[in-house]
Amino acid sequence: MHSKPKFLTAICLGGVFALASCGQSAPKSTGDASADSSAAPVETKAANSPDYKPAFPGQTRIAGVKTAMAYEGKVLTSDLKNPWGITTLPDGRFLITQKKGTMRIVTPDGKVSDSITGLPAVNSAGQGGLLGLRVDPDFASNRTVYWVFSENLPEGNLTAVAKGKLSADEKKIEGATVIYRATPAYKGTLHYGGRILIDKSGNLVISTGERSDLETRPQAQDLKSGLGKVIRITKEGQPAPGNPFEGKADARPELFSYGHRNVQGLAFHPVTGDLWETEFGPRGGDELNRVEAGKNYGWPTITYGIEYSGKKVGDSIQQKAGLEQPVYYWDPVISPSGITFYSGDAMPEWKNNLFISGLSSTHIARIVIENNKVVGEERLLENEKERFRDITEGKDGALYAITDGGKLYRIFKK
Repeated sequence: MHSKPKFLTAICLGGVFALASCGQSAPKSTGDASADSSAAPVETKAANSPDYKPAFPGQTRIAGVKTAMAYEGKVLTSDLKNPWGITTLPDGRFLITQKKGTMRIVTPDGKVSDSITGLPAVNSAGQGGLLGLRVDPDFASNRTVYWVFSENLPEGNLTAVAKGKLSADEKKIEGATVIYRATPAYKGTLHYGGRILIDKSGNLVISTGERSDLETRPQAQDLKSGLGKVIRITKEGQPAPGNPFEGKADARPELFSYGHRNVQGLAFHPVTGDLWETEFGPRGGDELNRVEAGKNYGWPTITYGIEYSGKKVGDSIQQKAGLEQPVYYWDPVISPSGITFYSGDAMPEWKNNLFISGLSSTHIARIVIENNKVVGEERLLENEKERFRDITEGKDGALYAITDGGKLYRIFKK
């Protein structure tokens, strides 16, 4: 997240993941106009860094689009406590993490379970807590859940990955075991990353942050560090076979990509299987990236953002040979947290579009992507004024989004 300390309490290595993701009331919001590629961008505020120029046309402030289909965002419940991650269970209910360290199950009609306990203690200070989660593709038979959390250690805290089984009575997690720790630990409260996916080959894909501070920031570029990375491990926490740095003495074998600031959005494209991510910039420079094996995404060497103080980041470079450009960036920021591609048939206009949970921007961004380029952007549920934290697709073809304020929204056609 944007880190003012007071702000929040089988792979083809030449390309991207050839994988697919393991399946994501207040006033109503309605779209009623057709898309217009000549429309003005949805962002109207001045950029923090007006002198920074995009590397190619359409990299920022793309033309706005508007959903023609009538849709609405309906609040199903307001009874969650700082929810952070949401995933769909095989029966259509939702398993949700709460920042302080418990999970809840919510039905599609908004009934919230009691707190699910039995998880390892989390450090919920700052941006820490119980973070992203996924259930095993064979959850119906093995009841296994995987999650990310910020863990306390004597030498500091870090992003950790754990797994356990949801008890038959759905009241606790049994046999909770930490399977991976993104070391080194650090005494801070910011930038844990925290999302998790399960790829087509059954491995876990995890995002970490670089812990924000100037002291730790260079570790995003360090291949011997677990900070500021996308990581790919087995369900037992070992480096996944076929990773790009496998067998390299000067790099960790679990790393998939590096040079990231704070990745809180991970999703597989439903058609191509490509891995996409969103990450927070500082003041400006939030990014959308298509993640390829072994690539360097530039932080903190290149960025379209500036420090919160207004100073330049490093040498104030936006482009450099060998460092990947974002597919798209935002300035001012939207604070992009959880993301999902829409793969359903119920809302064909949104097919294969990317939906991004916006925190400081208090909306859900709809991103239209063609040939790996952003060709349109729309803001959904702006009038709700909620900090959207994560979003997933339900079994019924609707989108479901959680907010920091404890709400669960169902977004569907009217």
